[in-house]
Order: sequence, then structure tokens, then C-alpha cells
Amino acid sequence: MARPIKETPILFGEDAKRFERRMQERRKISAAEKAIMAEHYRIGIESLYRSEEERKRGILPPGVVLQADC
Repeated sequence: MARPIKETPILFGEDAKRFERRMQERRKISAAEKAIMAEHYRIGIESLYRSEEERKRGILPPGVVLQADC
């Protein structure tokens, strides 16, 4: 059974100001980092499409284990 989700704390005062400043900062990403992220995204999308096609054909994707009824 899942555990209940805790309530999100509310920030006040200096903590709230610091959080807001950090959220407004833009982190510079190099061209190499962007290329790596794009490659990871491409691999993920290809995997998703391949799994969906295999599911439609009735083939289980690698790593999928069915549980036996007890």
C-alpha cells in the first residue's frame, strides 16, 4: 500500500526570497551538454515507440516480467 503524500511546506521570509532568486537564475548549458540531452531524449523516444509496437504485436519488451497469479 502506498504511503500518503506529505503536505508541501510553505516558505516564508528569507527562505522564500532565496528560493525565488534561485528559480529566476538561468543556468548556462554548453553545446556538448545540449547534444547529450538531445541524444538521451532521442533514445528514450525510440524506446517508447519500439515498446509500443512490440506491445501491439503481442511481444513483450525486454525486461518485462509478468507476475503469476497466486
